[in-house]
Amino acid sequence: MRYRRISYRYALMVRTGPEPLGAGLLPGRERVRLAQTWWQPAADIAESPGALTVMVELAGVSIDDIDLLFYDDAVVIEGRRRLPPPPVDARYHAAQIRQGPFRLEVPLPCAIDHDATRASYENGLLILEFPKANGGTTR
Repeated sequence: MRYRRISYRYALMVRTGPEPLGAGLLPGRERVRLAQTWWQPAADIAESPGALTVMVELAGVSIDDIDLLFYDDAVVIEGRRRLPPPPVDARYHAAQIRQGPFRLEVPLPCAIDHDATRASYENGLLILEFPKANGGTTR
């Protein structure tokens, strides 16, 4: 898993498809809809008095295929799921597992302590823990 800390705000969140994850966290933000080639993994966001936790379902994704981009006000999780090819003579009856590039943009509703952020990846779940900074004031 690779990560980068970017020291400016994530100015524009670009999305396609259903209502974005955490849409109500940052009201008034404009959204641009463009045709994108990536899919969006399922995720849960939980906030406690001291931390924000993001859990992302990435079954079948190698840890080496995950990139984390940390902005002052958002985290972007992107990568690629690579499934083994089917046998040459196979005929699909169902094809529901998404593969290829993915991207998930999660707005951070409060100031976080970037130096204390923790990430773990086990059994196909990426868990990001963001301790709140400055008493966890909401943006």
